[in-house]
Amino acid sequence: MRLNPRPATASGTRRLARRHPAALLALFLCSTGGALAALALPAALGHTVDGLIDGGPVPWSGLLLCAVLTLAETGFDAGAAVLGTSTTAKLTAHLRTRTTARVLAAEPRDALAVPTGDLTARLTARTADAAAAPVTAAGAVAGVLLPLGAVTGLFLIDPWTAAAFLLGAPLLVALLHTFTRRTADAGADYQRAQSVIAHRLTEALDGADTIRAARTGAREYRRILEPLGALADHGRRTWTVYGRAAGQSALLLPLLMLLVLAVGGLRLHAGAIGVGDLVAASRYAALAVGIGALTGALGALARSRAAARTLDPLLTLAPLPHEGLGPLPGGPGHLEFRDVGVAQDGGPDGKPDGKPDGKPDGKPLLTEVHLTVPGGTSLAVVGRSGSGKSVFAAVAGRLLDPDTGTVLLDGVPLTAMDPALLRPEIAYAFARPALPGTTVEDTIAFGPWTADPEAVRAAARAARADGFIGLLPYGYATPLTDAPLSGGERQRLGLARAFAHPGRLLILDDALSGLDTVTEHHVRRALDERAGRCTRVIVAHRLSSAARADRVLWLEDGRVRATGPHEELWADPEYRAVFRTEVAEAEAAETGAVPPPRTEVEAR
Repeated sequence: MRLNPRPATASGTRRLARRHPAALLALFLCSTGGALAALALPAALGHTVDGLIDGGPVPWSGLLLCAVLTLAETGFDAGAAVLGTSTTAKLTAHLRTRTTARVLAAEPRDALAVPTGDLTARLTARTADAAAAPVTAAGAVAGVLLPLGAVTGLFLIDPWTAAAFLLGAPLLVALLHTFTRRTADAGADYQRAQSVIAHRLTEALDGADTIRAARTGAREYRRILEPLGALADHGRRTWTVYGRAAGQSALLLPLLMLLVLAVGGLRLHAGAIGVGDLVAASRYAALAVGIGALTGALGALARSRAAARTLDPLLTLAPLPHEGLGPLPGGPGHLEFRDVGVAQDGGPDGKPDGKPDGKPDGKPLLTEVHLTVPGGTSLAVVGRSGSGKSVFAAVAGRLLDPDTGTVLLDGVPLTAMDPALLRPEIAYAFARPALPGTTVEDTIAFGPWTADPEAVRAAARAARADGFIGLLPYGYATPLTDAPLSGGERQRLGLARAFAHPGRLLILDDALSGLDTVTEHHVRRALDERAGRCTRVIVAHRLSSAARADRVLWLEDGRVRATGPHEELWADPEYRAVFRTEVAEAEAAETGAVPPPRTEVEAR
């Protein structure tokens, strides 16, 4: 089920500016005040110089005015710096929160269409760059006002002096235009190279065990760092753009200053202007050619624009569609699949198919699955690798929407339920669970609601995690960074988190694969105790998992090969072969011959 993305305007500067209008207005006023003080200072200085040259009394009022204007310029600039920094931080936090919420609200396969490493880079560095745009734009008024006001000041002093400056103005404008365009291109290329490195690094970290077992660390090291050459090229190109702009301005600006001073000197010799006017004209010329602040603002805006373009696909993700319904109160967890089909998006390259019906034409992952799981019972999902077991589990809990058919929970379609009402009813555990939170207790308590300490400890005991937690330095208060965990211990924490948030449906996606036989036996007893109160869907690779289930779903190439009690299916030699294949694959995974089990994020 798909929705067309909304128009890509979510990360625009105007939308962000509406978040903190008062702060941006204050920043604008500070920048404007600083620029006006800087523009008034040359006129006051020239008038004071004339007063000193005339030989009269010391113009204390003029000197005081110059001091006040200097202090005002400094104070306004300091205020603009403080406001700009704080407002940028607030806008960055808002944009990160909004982008992350948008990603989490979308269907996972849409959100994770962006590689994990690239997604991380966009949610961190890119949001900071994009959020700086309103502040940069508000503060850029000084960069525009100073040269325009300076040229106006030159005209008021002497039109001929201003005309001399305007002779070089077209070259100055061309320099700014070229600088902005080239900076934007170089910045976008640099960000793309960063995303590639981040994606490859995330892949390597996620598969660290496999890389270590296969002894391919050196090759992965080279693969991750291979884009550094392109990154360095883009970085050098960025600095080359800055260097050329600085070199050209270093040549152009002194020539403009020299021209203005030469014409001003001639006008002074002719008696058209006074010494104070010449001093003011020199200061105005310096302000007019001082494009450093303007070029910096243009460069920052160019980077912000490039970053915003990378965020727009995330901010325009369509949220999961629903009709605002909730599960039936007190339902037993009756799960029903009606002709459910799921296909991999696009063809082998993963690109959209462009069909008028909007349906993907990729490899079928599930095909015409029709199944009923009575409430309170357990279902073991078995099949060879690639048969669609994890896809079935994802569809059962609406981590994935089917392309065809309907999934119902207690008679209500999952797609009609408000996700906020559905999530508390479904608990998940994965082979390699993500462990959010600061401490071990935070991790177990994390979920649709924060479990209380008593529920956390009861869940840990049910998952047989209480024993090793007690051996940690601070028990449940041990920071995760100080808790070296094996794969089985991580699985037990994931199971404990699922047990601490009981709903009407519990889905275990290979969440028992890392447990030893004794621990698995105790965890299965805890699962059996939930019979009648909770429907359990268990993606199983072990024979014991299928044997203890009320019913077994046997998948093959995304289709239902058979369903029924394990004892009945065991008579089929091909069914027995499934477990021999899975055991061989599990042993191969331990030696690094094949990738390890998928993570919680990958399963989604």
